[in-house]
Amino acid sequence: MADGAQTAIYYEAIADEVVVFEHAYRNRLPLLLKGPTGCGKSRLVEHMARRLELPLFTVGCHEETSAVDLVGRFLIRGAETVWQDGPVTRAVREGAIVYIDEIAEARPDTIVALHSLTDHRRALYIDRTGESLQAPDQFMLVASYNPGYQGFGRELKASTRQRFVSIAFDYPGPDLEARIVRHESGCDEKTAERLVRLASKIRNLVELGLTETASTRLLVHAARLIQQGLPPRAACDSAVLQPLSDERDTLRALRDLTALIF
Repeated sequence: MADGAQTAIYYEAIADEVVVFEHAYRNRLPLLLKGPTGCGKSRLVEHMARRLELPLFTVGCHEETSAVDLVGRFLIRGAETVWQDGPVTRAVREGAIVYIDEIAEARPDTIVALHSLTDHRRALYIDRTGESLQAPDQFMLVASYNPGYQGFGRELKASTRQRFVSIAFDYPGPDLEARIVRHESGCDEKTAERLVRLASKIRNLVELGLTETASTRLLVHAARLIQQGLPPRAACDSAVLQPLSDERDTLRALRDLTALIF
């Protein structure tokens, strides 16, 4: 999906990721964002697309994502067979940023199809049409993946990672995360600080074996519910705890933790 570069996107820098992103763009280098779910990777890309005044195409990968989903395919329209560009092809033609979210989840042929865009060639070869597209200077390939919380999740091959300039993400520090939660939800300072404290405790509960942990995104969801009048414990249960686990014992432990804070 393309996104025009119109208004600013709120983003709070954690470290030097904005500067590194700009340098990668100016040097026509592909960029890989590594970090846990909901820590701001996608928001950074949206922010930078607006900052650089470039169109943005975003692709969310899953286990069935294949090369044709990115490059394009032939479609039957009436009595004709027509070619339809995929998001990567459109981004190359238009000189845009294409963001491949959770690239490690895609099928291997998906990543192979991008190889020629991630090295000195900066070209896209479309086997089905015999076309070769040279990426303009404005084009940028950005990908993200979650290395896996507590050992879970699919890994990206080392040979693929070496094709990219990389930025490692983590959750913001407590003060910054609370400021982000306040800005995104409109909640009061005390509520934001309590939500961040809850997230910090959950992130340290290694013994629960959670496949994912409490993200900044989930805290914002909970804060919005609280801001609209839902009791804090109910908001935390629906927006933070339930998305993390279906196990009764685990949820019981998380609820006990929430009760200590709210």
